[in-house]
Amino acid sequence: MAAPKKGRRAPAGQGHPVRTLLLVLIAMAGLIGGMFYSGTLAPRLGIDLAGGTSFTLQAENMPGRPNAINETNMKTAADIMDRRVNGLGVSETEVQTQGTNHIIVNIPRGTNAKQARQQVGTTAQLGFRPVLTTTVGTKTPEPKPSPSQSGKNAKGKGGQQAGGTQQHASASPKPDAKPSTQGRAVTDSLKKAPSAKPTPSGSAKPSTPPTPPAPGGDQIPPALQKQLNALDCSTKQGRAAAGEQAAAAKPSDPVVACNTEGTQKYVLGPVAVEGTDVHGAKAVFDSQQGQGWIVEMDFTSDGGKKFADITGKLATKAQPQNQFAIVLDGAVVSDPSVEKAIAGGSATISGHFTQQSAQDLGNMLSYGALPLSFKIVDETSVTAALGGEQLHAGLIAGAIGLGLVVIYLIAYYRGLALVALASLCVSAILTYAIMTLLGPAIQFALNLPAVCGAIVAIGITADSFIVYFERIRDEIREGRTLRPAVERGWPRARRTILVSDFVSFLAAAVLFAVTVGKVQGFAFTLGLTTVLDVVVVFLFTKPLMTLLARRRFFADGHPWSGLDPKRLGAKPPLRRRRTAPTQTKEA
Repeated sequence: MAAPKKGRRAPAGQGHPVRTLLLVLIAMAGLIGGMFYSGTLAPRLGIDLAGGTSFTLQAENMPGRPNAINETNMKTAADIMDRRVNGLGVSETEVQTQGTNHIIVNIPRGTNAKQARQQVGTTAQLGFRPVLTTTVGTKTPEPKPSPSQSGKNAKGKGGQQAGGTQQHASASPKPDAKPSTQGRAVTDSLKKAPSAKPTPSGSAKPSTPPTPPAPGGDQIPPALQKQLNALDCSTKQGRAAAGEQAAAAKPSDPVVACNTEGTQKYVLGPVAVEGTDVHGAKAVFDSQQGQGWIVEMDFTSDGGKKFADITGKLATKAQPQNQFAIVLDGAVVSDPSVEKAIAGGSATISGHFTQQSAQDLGNMLSYGALPLSFKIVDETSVTAALGGEQLHAGLIAGAIGLGLVVIYLIAYYRGLALVALASLCVSAILTYAIMTLLGPAIQFALNLPAVCGAIVAIGITADSFIVYFERIRDEIREGRTLRPAVERGWPRARRTILVSDFVSFLAAAVLFAVTVGKVQGFAFTLGLTTVLDVVVVFLFTKPLMTLLARRRFFADGHPWSGLDPKRLGAKPPLRRRRTAPTQTKEA
């Protein structure tokens, strides 16, 4: 006797639709909890909605350097512009590269547009200036005369280094080593080390007490000394004002400047080596001498002579006048000291570098020779009122579109419209939560094109539901009951939904790759909502339909369920004819 045939095995997820729905609810709760945990309860608005100024800059090659536009140079230029606009004292400023040769600068409302345009449109200025004196970055109080005051401490705190570490330079790792064409300037890197530690080569030493300028050295003009005492580098406004004034000064004039951290302030002499004299700089890891991450500089032929001349002069002076400051846009990014002349057209900066800090300093030094120029190709200014009106209009358009979709679903699908509306609500919650969390995570800003992309996504998401509902109805028209119709219609609907969403996502990806600026917001939102459409249909709509197919309201084909067999013109139920077994008679 033959064994009875086993029934078809239920597709994956059909037997446990409740678990799948719980997974979606847990994901929603996790995203909403992340919003409250991060303190961000609303999406970050772009310039066109919140108000502000947006610049689009296009990079151009300098004459004789046709291949200068590359990822490294563009990133370096963007970092410099980011430092500039942040120096304006505003928050939420965005500077990012777009495509291969564009930089987008978005500055929120409340910023001087003319000043911002000047900041992002001018070329960065890099120079090497000798240090005349230096002290801590806070405002210097007026000195009080004292009978016991000695000449040693009458000069104040000149020469004291941030972080308690002196910086030294030599033409070779050790004074007794053979002469080398590669100089070695020792520094504490872009960010000072928290404690004084000797460098692996032994050239860095703990800080000594403040040293006044050497007798017979460069004298500080009284006006500059007064300006130095009044300068407070510990505040962003003070650093910005000092940097702007120093950057605007002539190369032949002495200036007062702050370091990038605001812990030190300086009086600097005229520019001894210009940034255009730097041929290149890069961060490398020195494993041979155990110095760790270092920065190697190469100069042009004229730059090498200038650098050898200035280091030779500085080596004869006492601390701090044996230091030279590397100044970018009026701010001191490094201040190594010199022990002997560094000839040969190259030098090495070493110290307490991390890989990131070495790369940052190398990029800044390379910017002096960066063969790029930028021109502003687009400038958009939006007031907060206009941005609010645009956002209001976008929300109204979205509400109208959603309302029309809901009316159509209720009129045509009746009870099934509840499934579609629940799925749309889940998709909306996921989209809102993800957009909100992407603001602080990747600086995603919701602009007007992005709102348009979200509105278009309503139709794309509703289209997926319609495809599935029509497949179920087709199965019912063939005479099947609801439960098998839900399962048999799903594979066919799934293929159609995946193909349709793939085409939409591909279009969004291509649009994101080839466009610049705000249009990318539309493409990003369209791609995000397309992916979420697949997630919602697979993990929410399908399991929900499986559960509802077990309810009598839908299973019996109630007239308001949207699945009434009579309204759909269903055929009689499919029944298999049973054939009686034939018996053979023995002869």
